[in-house]
Amino acid sequence: MAYHVKIDVSPIYEMLNSFLVYVTKKWIQHLDVGPEWIIEVEGKLSSNVRAALAPAATWPFDDFDVLFAWAAYRNTSNENIDFLDMLAGLTAEELFARVSVLLPHLTIQESTRIRDSYVPLLRLWDQHYCQNLSEDYRTWLEEDAEEKRVLLDKMGPELLIEYATAGVLVEPMPGLDEVILFPTVHNRPINMYCFYEGMMIMQYPVDAPEEDEDQPPTCLLRFTHALADPERLRLLRYVSGEPKSLAEMCEELGKDEDMVKDQVMALRIAGLLRTHLLGSNRKEKYSIRPDGVSELNMFLESYIRI
Repeated sequence: MAYHVKIDVSPIYEMLNSFLVYVTKKWIQHLDVGPEWIIEVEGKLSSNVRAALAPAATWPFDDFDVLFAWAAYRNTSNENIDFLDMLAGLTAEELFARVSVLLPHLTIQESTRIRDSYVPLLRLWDQHYCQNLSEDYRTWLEEDAEEKRVLLDKMGPELLIEYATAGVLVEPMPGLDEVILFPTVHNRPINMYCFYEGMMIMQYPVDAPEEDEDQPPTCLLRFTHALADPERLRLLRYVSGEPKSLAEMCEELGKDEDMVKDQVMALRIAGLLRTHLLGSNRKEKYSIRPDGVSELNMFLESYIRI
C-alpha cells in the first residue's frame, strides 16, 4: 500500500537537532560541524547554562522520538517559543494524547517526564544558542523545502525521498501511511529517521551555499574522502550485486562490525550507498547507489571546469 509524503519545515526541528547533537555528541565525528562545533558552542555558553544542560547527556535517546513527534503534530506557529509554550501549557492527559497513537508503548508518566525535563533546557538552548543563529539558516531550509514540494508532484514519494536523502529507499510497507520529511542543517550530512505506528519522520541534510568557488565543494570532499580508502572501494564493489545487511557484510567479508559501520557511514554520507529500510523493525540493507557515481562525475567536472 502506498504512503504519502508531507514536506515540513520549521526552526523547531533545527532547535531539537542542534540540542540533540550538543548533548548526546551522537555521530559528531561524521557531521560537517565536527567536534570543534561542540568546543565553539561551549565557549559561548556560561558555566551555569552548560551545567544545566549537562544532565540531558544521560537521558534516554528515545526521548527524542517523542519530542520530534510533538513537533510534527504541533498546532502552534513555527516559532520555538510558541512550541515550548504549547508543551508547557498542556495537561498531562492532553500531552500524552498528542502522540499516544504514534507511540503505543508510551505512558502518561513518561510523556510528562520528557516534557518536564526537556522544556526548561530547550528554553535555555533557544535563548543562548538558537536565537543567535543567522537568518540564513531559516532561508536555506524554507527554500529547500519548497523545492522538494514542487519535486514531489513530479517524482512521487519514493523517488523524492531517495533524492532528498541521497539514498534512503522507503518502499511501501504494511502499516506505513505517512512519511514526514524535513530539511536540517546541524545534522548534515546524516539522515536520521524515527519510526512510529503508521508513520515515519525523516530528516534530510541541506548543504550551505559555497562561499568560495575556488574551494572544493563539501559534497565533492565527501566523495573523495569516501573513495580514498581501498577497503571502502572494495565494499562498494561487494554490494554492487545485491543489497547486503551489516551482519552479512561482517560475516562474508570477515570484518569487525565497528569497522564495517564506519565504512558504510562514510559511503552513505557521500551518497554512494543506498539504504533499504526493511520495515519498522529498523533493519537495513545497503546497495550501491548508481546516481552517486554520476553525481561524483558531475561535481568533479564542474569544480575542475572540464
